[in-house]
Amino acid sequence: MSTESLADVIEGFGEDVRPILTVGQMLDAFDSRAFGAMLFVFGALNCLPLPPGSSTILSLPILLLAPQVALGADAPWLPRRMIDRPVRRDDLRGLFRKLTPVVKRMELITRPRLGWLFTPLGERMIGVVCTLLALVLILPIPLGNLAPGATVALLSLALLQRDGLLALAGYLMAFVSLGLLFVSAGVVAAAVHKIIGLVSSFF
Repeated sequence: MSTESLADVIEGFGEDVRPILTVGQMLDAFDSRAFGAMLFVFGALNCLPLPPGSSTILSLPILLLAPQVALGADAPWLPRRMIDRPVRRDDLRGLFRKLTPVVKRMELITRPRLGWLFTPLGERMIGVVCTLLALVLILPIPLGNLAPGATVALLSLALLQRDGLLALAGYLMAFVSLGLLFVSAGVVAAAVHKIIGLVSSFF
């Protein structure tokens, strides 16, 4: 079991001179914390302003890992192609450098508390919520990745640190994120209906 802090592991990803990083290498580095740590990293990636379609790709690991947490799996499973898929480390160094100080601060202010939220049932609940958020992330909604991505990152960090207050904040953010989705869907539907009405008026 690794004794390095989460921040140290993430910082190591950015400082490593090897040009290629794979998901498998990340899983090995996170060791027994792989579930929470991988959900955190990919949730944080989705917090960034990304080109259209990026959140659909970056949400796939969340969509694969979160249901495993919900089902109470002991170790993460990912397809071999995803585990071995190479990523240019230079493309991620900026993210790792930005994440490291944030995670260091969070590790200083978080601590195990409200442990009843992390019973096997409680951990599965986090998996269920993150799965729902991953389904939202797959949708091609402009900037729709920010709130769900941040919520996944917060809940996974709560899981890692066993911090119940952080988990409660994550559940609140999940409620807000899903609420924003329904509002956005309503606005889009109304706009489409209006456009169809305007177009049909010309015929």
